[in-house]
Formats: sequence, structure tokens, C-alpha cells
Amino acid sequence: MQHADIVIAILGAFALAWLADLITGRRGLFATSLVSGVAAVAGWFLVIRVFAIGTMDGWSWVVWSLAASVLALVGFFLFRSKR
Repeated sequence: MQHADIVIAILGAFALAWLADLITGRRGLFATSLVSGVAAVAGWFLVIRVFAIGTMDGWSWVVWSLAASVLALVGFFLFRSKR
């Protein structure tokens, strides 16, 4: 299980997107998955490259990645256009 942390981060980001889509009334799983996935990559980039407080060997980047995903999903549902 060399890449278990990567698989957990991907599945976690998708699970957060699915949960957000389910809670908000099923408006589009593709959009929430896209927002969640991009934010998860951004969270990884912040913890590994920008702040340099984690490495790919540890699990701290997974937490940062999922936290960024949650923040992006909250922002997405707060600021999206409502017709």
C-alpha cells in the first residue's frame, strides 16, 4: 500500500463533493467534483511546496488537502450565481 494516502485523498475529495451535492439539493456532481478536486490539489500544493510543513511521506498533506476542499466547496455554494 505504497500510495494509500493518495487514494484516500482522491476518494475523500470525491466523497466531500458527493456529500456537498447531496446536502445542497443535487445540482450537479460534476461541478462539485471539479471544485473539490482542484481545491484538493491546491491544498496539497500549499502544504508541500509553499509552506513546506509536510512531505509526501506523511499524512499531514491529506488533511490539508481535504480542508482546502471543504473551504472551496463552502465558497462555491456561497458565491455561485443563483438565477
